[in-house]
Amino acid sequence: MMMEISASRRFVNGFMLTLSGICTLLAVSVLFFILGYLTIHGAASLNWDFFTKLPKPTGETGGGMANAIVGSGKVLLLATLIGVPIGFLAGVYLAEYSGKTFAFLIRYVVDLLNGVPSIVIGIVAYALVVRSMKHYSTLAGGVALGIMMIPIAVRTTEEFLRAVPNSLREGAVALGATQAKAIFSVVVPAAISGLTSGMMLNLARVAGETAPLIFTALGNQFWSNGWLAPTATLPVMIYNYALDPAEDLHKQAWAAGFVLLTLVLFINVTARLIIARGPAAQRR
Repeated sequence: MMMEISASRRFVNGFMLTLSGICTLLAVSVLFFILGYLTIHGAASLNWDFFTKLPKPTGETGGGMANAIVGSGKVLLLATLIGVPIGFLAGVYLAEYSGKTFAFLIRYVVDLLNGVPSIVIGIVAYALVVRSMKHYSTLAGGVALGIMMIPIAVRTTEEFLRAVPNSLREGAVALGATQAKAIFSVVVPAAISGLTSGMMLNLARVAGETAPLIFTALGNQFWSNGWLAPTATLPVMIYNYALDPAEDLHKQAWAAGFVLLTLVLFINVTARLIIARGPAAQRR
């Protein structure tokens, strides 16, 4: 009887191990399929003009997306300056100051905001910024993506601060530091590697958003002057070029997709390396 039970357990264990291995392989295969497909179609279409020249007028071949690359950088910079400070300070409050009931309500609201579709956030940014300014702009795009960054910044900050041992807080307070000084001079530096990597992953999360930028930054075939004019971005250019019947624009869309994916992968790998080399890893 015992041998039958043992054989049954071994069979179930082997079956589940095989099934989980197959599912893992399928999940990884999807990623490598996307990477390979973009590499084949996108890398072959890359050239120096893509990074240095403006888009050509309709009907002409060639040109590049230099304005979209710069525009994406400007929008992401604004989004970081808007979303990260708000999310960071809110996360500090949740981790260090708030009570259980109030903290639960704030986390619930933050999770709801994180689940709001990006196109809805784009409509809200359109109503608040674009309509009040009466034109599309880089600023409006930065506001839309900044709103999307807030909930992830809040939860990332809270989780990494809570991972810091209480003994560090108690030691700082015992030496005469106020709670605020203990947080910003001891707790935050102890969690800085995790916080930095979390914010980088947050940036990678919004880098490929398209819908909010269609409603806010819109697009521009030329260089965008300042922060109050419409600007081209890589996700919107990919969307527009993919819908165009011209084959040359399809090639540029593939190239832009490859560049965007490479940027996101670089940010993700860098964030993982920061985590791996942080204080927590050094103590092992």
